[in-house]
Amino acid sequence: MTEYMVGIVGDTDRWWTTMSRQEREAGYSEYTRFEEELTKRHHRITGGAELHASAQAKTVMPGGEHLTDGPFAETAEHLGGFYVVETEDLDDLVECCKIIAAVGDAVEIRRTVSSEERTAGPEGVPS
Repeated sequence: MTEYMVGIVGDTDRWWTTMSRQEREAGYSEYTRFEEELTKRHHRITGGAELHASAQAKTVMPGGEHLTDGPFAETAEHLGGFYVVETEDLDDLVECCKIIAAVGDAVEIRRTVSSEERTAGPEGVPS
């Protein structure tokens, strides 16, 4: 199986700042449906988490000399959570991700780098 990171990207802080309790409950039920659909379609969730608000982030700047509070970039979109999923069917994984994209945030799906690829050198870099 190939491993992918499914990132939830957008104004994810809105879950706690502008969404009502009922809207959050409806949104979370769609995430539950997404997880159930993955299992039903033989994808395997191996990790992941919802992240706290971007304002609570600590960012170590390039070079390691400086630390900032909050996210690195001033942007309205942030990583709000992620799943790690193993699958043999990327197209079907994309179809499943449409369930959570309908809740209002973008979903980014990226293949993870295997240990074999990491040691392969430039010609082994995934395309």
